[in-house]
Amino acid sequence: MTASPDLSGLLALQDLDTRIDQEHHRREHLPERAELAQVEAALGQVESARSELAAALEAVAGRQGEAERELRTTEQRIAQVNSRLYGGSVSASRELQALAADVDGLRKRASELEDRVLLAMEEREPLDARMAQLDEEISRLAERRAVAESKLASAEAEIVAEVSRLEASRPALAGAVLAELLAAYERLRARLGGVAVARLVGGRCDGCHLSLPAVELDRIRHQPPGKLEYCEQCGRILVVGD
Repeated sequence: MTASPDLSGLLALQDLDTRIDQEHHRREHLPERAELAQVEAALGQVESARSELAAALEAVAGRQGEAERELRTTEQRIAQVNSRLYGGSVSASRELQALAADVDGLRKRASELEDRVLLAMEEREPLDARMAQLDEEISRLAERRAVAESKLASAEAEIVAEVSRLEASRPALAGAVLAELLAAYERLRARLGGVAVARLVGGRCDGCHLSLPAVELDRIRHQPPGKLEYCEQCGRILVVGD
């Protein structure tokens, strides 16, 4: 039994639509897309680590800056007190002793502040080194991302061109199918994952890959050409070949 012209045309349309769907699926699952996603994930992790490190550095820098500001204020105060102590404007022994004690206290405080500044600088050193490493890693990954984006764009452009070529031939194929049959085809395609028409091959529907019962198979094979038949397993239109 040979398929009728309408069903042969419908089958050709299904084959075309299947190829178009396959190209769309290929576009969504390009290895270049997976590679780009992998690079972006790695870049995101490094950028997240950099943000955390930047926060830690900011905290250390804040402590260092606070100590440096207080140290400058303390040194200015020492200079002011020394000016009074040794400037000759104060002659009273008790007041001179008080000024000297004040200087000693200020110098002790300045020493403590210097230690705090040095401690912060030592704490920052490995953090700064790690920040440089992360910045270098981010730069490297950004370059990889640019390459991956370019490769993906090229692969997608190739698929888009192929889909455009395939879709250009669809109106002629669809126009050769009876309107009622075409409408049924479109409804089934929407419901059955894009495959509305299946070949009957060796007693098996190649849409659902299930064998038809012998009685049903015999009935279908004795129907006149052009008689519309459906797979009782999946509901697809069956096209019977020779």
